[in-house]
Amino acid sequence: MSDGIEAFFVALPARRRAMLPPRVRGTLRVDLVTHGSTDHWYVDLRATDQVVVNRNAGTADAVLTTTPAVFAQLVRGESPATAVLLRNDATLVGDSRLVLAFRRYFPPPGGTGDPREGAQRRAPHGQAWRERLRAGMG
Repeated sequence: MSDGIEAFFVALPARRRAMLPPRVRGTLRVDLVTHGSTDHWYVDLRATDQVVVNRNAGTADAVLTTTPAVFAQLVRGESPATAVLLRNDATLVGDSRLVLAFRRYFPPPGGTGDPREGAQRRAPHGQAWRERLRAGMG
């Protein structure tokens, strides 16, 4: 298993639960399958102020199953979680809201940003228009 994956899970409790919507509660198990063996990561999102992570293989409200290579792509921000699921590079059983909320912990794919910022940079009138407007009002 990748050191990046282990570092991601070890760092989750420090990132707190504040990144998730308040109504999202439950448990998520991430199963990383390699050549017949499975590594389990159990993420408890039920507490109001923290995320609890351990290596249990207990039952969970949602189970995300994939390979360590694909999960490493998520952890590095190389691929969005929804794309991984739609490509069938991972399977999800259970409450899909948990995975949709959990994806907030993954870094955004490279080259992404707030679309409003890009639109402001490309706007032909942008800053010059605002300056003309202020000059006409003064």
